[in-house]
Amino acid sequence: MTEAPLTVLITRPEPGGSATAAALRARGHVPVLAPCLDIETLPAALPASCDAIVVASAQALPGLPRELHHLPLFAVGDATAARAMATGFIQVASASGTARELAALVETRMPSGAALLLPCGAGQSRDLAVSLRASGFRVSRRVVYRTRPAETLPEAAIAALSARAIDRVMVFSPATARHFAALVEREGLEAALRDAVGIAISPAAAAALARLPFRAVRAAVSPDQDHMLAILS
Repeated sequence: MTEAPLTVLITRPEPGGSATAAALRARGHVPVLAPCLDIETLPAALPASCDAIVVASAQALPGLPRELHHLPLFAVGDATAARAMATGFIQVASASGTARELAALVETRMPSGAALLLPCGAGQSRDLAVSLRASGFRVSRRVVYRTRPAETLPEAAIAALSARAIDRVMVFSPATARHFAALVEREGLEAALRDAVGIAISPAAAAALARLPFRAVRAAVSPDQDHMLAILS
């Protein structure tokens, strides 16, 4: 049976937001882009050599030079793995799950003592670095991007919310959820969500939406876009 078309607000920053929008259009839904975080790539002093790269977020990929594309890359999930291959990496493995599963994948594929590059966002992946070091790896954690809260919601998103036309709101991190809530409250649009359903990438992201009056909030059983799409209807 064909899904009824839904109007879906996407809070994910670019370039992921447009990719999610394309996936929604392919399913017959109407996406409305409302990125709540801006991503800024940062210069980083990368190690002169390493044996593999470990990536917990696709946002880290633009900070990696082409000279590293020959190295094995371990990605937290399938979407990040696909982005890595599109960027030019050849040897890519996906953990298809969480940072814990990513660490487990690296442990099964790389010898203890291997030198790993862990590019990440500011304040992120510290626990992953600790876990990998505890397993005997030499980890170079490097901050290659940072996120900044968007100052406002886009006009198209405000118009759709004001018209109570939004059926679903997709949030891809607890930080995004918190800032989306702050922006909605700043615009006085909380009531516009009473008939909408929040679609969260994780229970933590769902908890961050609790302050808003959604009709319901659903959390994906696994933290990736495919599982979010599975609970959309």
